[in-house]
Amino acid sequence: MEIILPQVNAYAERFSSPEEEVLKLVSEQTHQSHQQHAQMLSGHVQGKFLELLSKIIQPKRILEIGTFTGYSAICLAKGLAENGLLHTIELREEDAPVSRQNFIAAGLGNKIISHTGDALDIIPALKEEWDLVFIDADKPGYINYFNLVLPKLKKGGIILADNVLFHGEVLNEELKGKNAIAIHAFNEHVKENAEVEIVLLTVRDGLMLIRKK
Repeated sequence: MEIILPQVNAYAERFSSPEEEVLKLVSEQTHQSHQQHAQMLSGHVQGKFLELLSKIIQPKRILEIGTFTGYSAICLAKGLAENGLLHTIELREEDAPVSRQNFIAAGLGNKIISHTGDALDIIPALKEEWDLVFIDADKPGYINYFNLVLPKLKKGGIILADNVLFHGEVLNEELKGKNAIAIHAFNEHVKENAEVEIVLLTVRDGLMLIRKK
């Protein structure tokens, strides 16, 4: 199911600030090397949203769970406060070196710390308090990631969860597939959490913006 009509997305891109050349290059290279998974990129409109939100917050510490080829990390890192850092975690060893090269190409090699491995193991070892967290990894892991980072999120801090509409599959009366079931369960889980306030945004494949009270 198409959540956003191609014509609407094209119009949104037209009236969003231009995609930077380094991000265009990351997108082009990803589409060439990951033809079956290129949709995992945040893309122009969502990427610009991440960048502007980060610039508004001016976070000192950002955590990204799910690096892929680095597009979203580059966008988020552009809003870092002076001396701020972004930690990003990627499970797949083959993607981590690619993203690191992209960070250097974007002039952000000293702002982004790349970790490779299981986020459930890595997050507890990071002795940080987070201003902004972006969850964009395996969907069955979303609830565990949320539960793990919420205690380490500063009061007033933001968690963004991607793909919370999961290609429209969460709209089906009967949910099928482990990812759609997991995402719906995550949405319900966050909704029932009294520590946060939320809004589900219909940007691309759905973004849930979660603020810690």
